[in-house]
Amino acid sequence: MGSDQQLSAVRIATDAVGLAPLLAEVRHAVLSGDRTPVVPRPVVSESWRRCLRAGLDPDRQRSLSPFDPKTVYEMRAGHPLAQVLPLLRSTLLCVAEEARHVMVVTDVQGHVLWMDGQSEVRRLADRFQFVEGVRWAEETVGTNAIGTALAIDSPVQIYASEHYASGQHVWTCAAAPVHDPDTGAILGVVDVSGPFQTIHPATSALVNAAARLAEEHLRIRMAARDERLRQRNMAHLDRLRGTPGALLNASGRILATSPAGWAEGRLDIPAEGGECLLPSGDLAIAEPIRGGFLVRAAEPGHAAQASRPALKLTFLGAGPPMAVLSGRPTPLTLRHAELLAMLALHPRGLTADQLAAHLYGDAGNPVTVRAEMHRLRALLSGVVEAKPYRLVAAVEADFVTIRNLLGTGCAAEVLGAYRGALLPMSDAPAVRDEREELTAAVRRTVIDRGDAAAVLRWTELDEGREDLEALSRLLRLLPPADPRRAAVVARYDRLCAQAAHEARLLQRLRHSRPRPGAGDPLARRPR
Repeated sequence: MGSDQQLSAVRIATDAVGLAPLLAEVRHAVLSGDRTPVVPRPVVSESWRRCLRAGLDPDRQRSLSPFDPKTVYEMRAGHPLAQVLPLLRSTLLCVAEEARHVMVVTDVQGHVLWMDGQSEVRRLADRFQFVEGVRWAEETVGTNAIGTALAIDSPVQIYASEHYASGQHVWTCAAAPVHDPDTGAILGVVDVSGPFQTIHPATSALVNAAARLAEEHLRIRMAARDERLRQRNMAHLDRLRGTPGALLNASGRILATSPAGWAEGRLDIPAEGGECLLPSGDLAIAEPIRGGFLVRAAEPGHAAQASRPALKLTFLGAGPPMAVLSGRPTPLTLRHAELLAMLALHPRGLTADQLAAHLYGDAGNPVTVRAEMHRLRALLSGVVEAKPYRLVAAVEADFVTIRNLLGTGCAAEVLGAYRGALLPMSDAPAVRDEREELTAAVRRTVIDRGDAAAVLRWTELDEGREDLEALSRLLRLLPPADPRRAAVVARYDRLCAQAAHEARLLQRLRHSRPRPGAGDPLARRPR
């Protein structure tokens, strides 16, 4: 193959069996740092990078703990995709079974809520822990269609050895996210998976079409709910007798106004009602009604008790990024979380060009940023202003809290608030820089100023598990008779031996001829 050749999804789909050995060779070359015969697909190489940064072992999958059947049943009952499950089954299940595949539906965190298909295929999935109740996300099991579709908010198909984990190489999967027509947030993923030998070239297109059908079905149901709410509550709007007002659904989306055009889009309403701001900046009062809110203009002279919505951002650790707006939890895509992280770190605001540079580097395109910001502003109404883009909410961000606590020098407080790295799956340059700086500052504070309990806690985190300096400090802090010393000594000795072995290998490499293309193995040109 030529040095610039790249396998396309279409070519793999039409010859998955024939190309399986080549895919395995590409993966092995990339993960071992060798030249690749062809270039991996960008969606695959970017996912592999995220998995490598997350510290996942490609050849040893973690032991997963699925939810028990009772919990899965309860999660299904309350999930919005339950209402489109018959549609998804009628669209996909027959095709999936003919191809010896299974149909899977997950929630936004990647938990498998439904898995339908032939028992022999499900038994094969059992071998690598792909079962109902398990969390099938990139950060738990590596590159896979479900997890990668959630990470990039886009349809994805992953073939055989494109999976990061070697145990999944017998498998091929195609997945597409399903969005809430009301808020635009991801509700979950629909997926068709099975042995790579039986893949059909049209699987990915069929799964994507099923996801769009599900969204349209949800939109039709939403429109019917909107109309019922309007008919039931228009009398409330009429009783305002000339005072400008609006009917809103439970998420704050405006359904009707009097006079027409008084307000548009979506308002940020406190969960229990109360004061809110209109897009014009004027104050209004929201009153809970059945199924939504009645909003009326505040009387002249009414003094605002709170002029800004409260926005809480939880971006630390391995869990999915989450925003809580005025008490309402809102799951976020990784890209939306990256945008919010940048705005939280730059309270005076950033232009589209600046955001593009922060998130994409030199290849950044402000047009892409504006499109994402449009979706983000629709998702979190009243939170982001433009020109420049900035947060107008009262922001409480866990990573900003850590920054502030670092100034106090109290290791116990810093570590108590530190739940893990900032957006660990993000490869945005500015997020990566902030993540590394924050983790390094936390580490330094704990090692230099922490007591034995704080340093021990650090060595139990992923970031500190193999930290020789921290373990050495811990051994100096622990009393000789402390029962925890033995385990710490064993880990310290093992890591010292490993470091010595790596030093010997490095010494040999220095005396050998360097290979061309050193650096990021995923960025090397193939031969």
